[in-house]
Amino acid sequence: MAAQEFPPTDFPVTDSGFIRAVKDCVSGTVGGIVQVLTGQPFDTVKVRLQTQPLPAPGQPPLYTGMADCVKKTLQKEGWTGFYKGTVTPLVGIGACVSIQFVVLEHMKRRFRAQNHGLPFTNTQLYIAGAASGLANSVVSGPVEHIRTRLQVQTGSGTSAQYSGPVDAIRKIYREHGLFRGIYKGQAVTMVREFQGYGAYFLSYEYLVRETMASSRLKHRNEIPTWKVCAFGAVAGYAMWLTVYPVDVIKSKIQTNGFTAATRAYNSAWDCVVKTWRKEGMKGFFRGFGPCILRAAPVNAATFVGFEAAMRVLN
Repeated sequence: MAAQEFPPTDFPVTDSGFIRAVKDCVSGTVGGIVQVLTGQPFDTVKVRLQTQPLPAPGQPPLYTGMADCVKKTLQKEGWTGFYKGTVTPLVGIGACVSIQFVVLEHMKRRFRAQNHGLPFTNTQLYIAGAASGLANSVVSGPVEHIRTRLQVQTGSGTSAQYSGPVDAIRKIYREHGLFRGIYKGQAVTMVREFQGYGAYFLSYEYLVRETMASSRLKHRNEIPTWKVCAFGAVAGYAMWLTVYPVDVIKSKIQTNGFTAATRAYNSAWDCVVKTWRKEGMKGFFRGFGPCILRAAPVNAATFVGFEAAMRVLN
């Protein structure tokens, strides 16, 4: 491929570095908002299945499966039950996705300068995605912690431990501080984000690159929207198929008690060992159904939102 300032697989942003970052950020925010509104109901069901307690001998589980969780949530809480904790991710995930794309595009520009016009290697795409995931974890860790605690909270009104995201943040910070409280489960979150987004963006950008090469397109703006949707769906599958067990451990640690008296797990590794001993392999895949159902529409919508916003801004 001949050297050129803006390879066909990149967006033709001709502005200064700061303006480029702003455009990446705004486009990522659009993608993040679309992601939350599309995926929150699926995520609520996933988290409730992941974190439900093991039933006592002879007793039925809280939820027998995905359909039962949906049915009981509807019966007890109505449609609003699926959107518990939405305010936190709507603000936070918008920020998370904007961070992801800002860092991804920054890393791509750095690798482009190193490559002197040659295409990105798969390793470079993976590293760019993994770096975006690590940067994103600074926000996604606490956002998902608060969201997860609100999602598994089935009470309402005066019976609820937290009246909302602000109340949850205030109480957790006051009682347990920033790192032991708000950032609970951060190490596991970072592992998940590194591998997950490495696979996520590698898959998406690889498909963009190969499609443009095989179809002889002059620029990524020419890729049909339906293909952007398909690539986003594949990226979502690539992410979750490689990190789902880590996500289960993350959810369990984030909903774990804060004190020795209420704590079910002493560490992430202790959680892995106890999950394996009590539930076997299936314990690491609880809630997998709604997660996979969610992966295609949510990530298709995310990339369509991002790419559409970039096309408008450019």
